Amino acid sequence: MSAEPLIERNLIFVTGKGGVGKTTMAAGLAQMLADEGRTVLGCEIDAKGDLAAAFEVPASRFVPQKVSDGLSLMAMDTEASLREYLKLHLKIPIVGRIGPVAKAFDFLATAAPGVKEILTIGKVCWEVRERHYDTVVVDAPATGHIVSQLSAPQVINDLVKVGLIRSQTDWMSEILRDPAQAGLVIVTTPEEMPVSETLELVGAVTERTEVDIATIVVNRLLPERFTPRDEAVFDAISTEQGRAILNDEIGGGATPLLEAARLATVLRRSRTQHLDTLRAGLPDGLPLVLVPELFFRTDGLRATRQVAVHLAEELL
Repeated sequence: MSAEPLIERNLIFVTGKGGVGKTTMAAGLAQMLADEGRTVLGCEIDAKGDLAAAFEVPASRFVPQKVSDGLSLMAMDTEASLREYLKLHLKIPIVGRIGPVAKAFDFLATAAPGVKEILTIGKVCWEVRERHYDTVVVDAPATGHIVSQLSAPQVINDLVKVGLIRSQTDWMSEILRDPAQAGLVIVTTPEEMPVSETLELVGAVTERTEVDIATIVVNRLLPERFTPRDEAVFDAISTEQGRAILNDEIGGGATPLLEAARLATVLRRSRTQHLDTLRAGLPDGLPLVLVPELFFRTDGLRATRQVAVHLAEELL
């Protein structure tokens, strides 16, 4: 694990188990970096439009679209990436759709592991190499697919020893393995399954790729609302006599309030235990960034900006 600051890297992949807030963290990170004066490209891989929704803008396209000062968004398109690759690297002019070429490519991608992923990795690495932006933030695939994507250049290198394709994957690998340029952010929540998958992913990334794990982001951390002394008060109030007195004071409705307070305490204790498990299982020195539960009903620009603020407090 490198000590290189996350905010100084040129290529940042953000991954995590589905439902942990991966896209929200990627959006917040991109916004934070743009707020710091860096030019940022946010790139979503699965084309669900979630990254664009985080900024409340229309769905992204392969051609980057500026959404605010210093910040642009794009969505990965395999055929468009292949078209760009053929034009830039093989000097093949492409007019209109490339159906036959794309079909041949799909056939090759099915037969050879890593071929399809290389177009995605190649595109973001190319943006970094050409210095079109200070930072490229990739809303990467979930934990089940990120390893195969990050290892694609390495896999191709094992298959192809010489030639143009090998030279292309060589420079991609140089960027990916350089912790001063590239890094992986893993997003999780303090719950049993996300923590378990995060620890497994850390091991898999370390063993099967050359990409540095830059940071673990723990999302939706509940605040500590009550102290042990408060709990003693709750126990006293929770008796039948205590509830009756409290109902008289507030005009009824004491039971739901007390149950909500108790639930908040139980959830906080449970999540703290899972956070302790995560800390114990991570390699020494791997940074851990904590982002609190925002209690927003929907994601959007408001949530993105709030996440950017919390990330800035932890990372800057």
